[in-house]
Amino acid sequence: MARRPAKVGGPIARSAGVALGEAVFRSLCEALQAGSYRAGDRLREEEVAQRLKVSRTPVREALGRLAARGFVAPAAGRGLIVRNLDISEVLELYAMREIMEGAAARLAAEHASTTEIDALRDIEQALVEAPQTDTAEMARLNRAFHEAICRAARNRYLDNASRELQDWIALLGPTTFTVSGRPSTSHGEHQGIIEAIAARNGDKAEQLARAHIREALRFRLKLLQKQ
Repeated sequence: MARRPAKVGGPIARSAGVALGEAVFRSLCEALQAGSYRAGDRLREEEVAQRLKVSRTPVREALGRLAARGFVAPAAGRGLIVRNLDISEVLELYAMREIMEGAAARLAAEHASTTEIDALRDIEQALVEAPQTDTAEMARLNRAFHEAICRAARNRYLDNASRELQDWIALLGPTTFTVSGRPSTSHGEHQGIIEAIAARNGDKAEQLARAHIREALRFRLKLLQKQ
């Protein structure tokens, strides 16, 4: 069966001082996180260049970087395809995510400001109020929640590593919020993490964050079984 071509947004907006190849790479990573790319989607250099309104040279550079990171692989014929992670890679990914999310929550309990804690509550409330049918919006808010915790941890290396991990998670496809029961259980887990951070209880924050990721893995495996 032919793979559908991956969709990329319109012309990229390049920040001052950012090389065009880097801007294209960032745009592709953002599209990956947004779900514009799915496992098995084909990426053709000329099509990406046309959609982003750039020459093929920076696109070639960006695709090379994606291939080096293992996000894409050569396709039969022309172009590249977005990789599909096997079960062992999924388990390894969540094992690392558990460690990193736990560390972020512990550090956030030490460093988060009152404003940052209030922001976490606001994000979680928005997640609760999001329509249950809008799983894409729920996934976006969930990413925002975890990114906010990571920023509050005040550790740039952890923040950078977490961002890269999010790119890998995007390869898994549909959010676990599409599985019945996950939105409600996730809400309770998020609330517990927030309260532990607010109480400055690093041990509990880490424990709850790690348990949250283990539960996310349980639902991820359920979702994979249906595919």
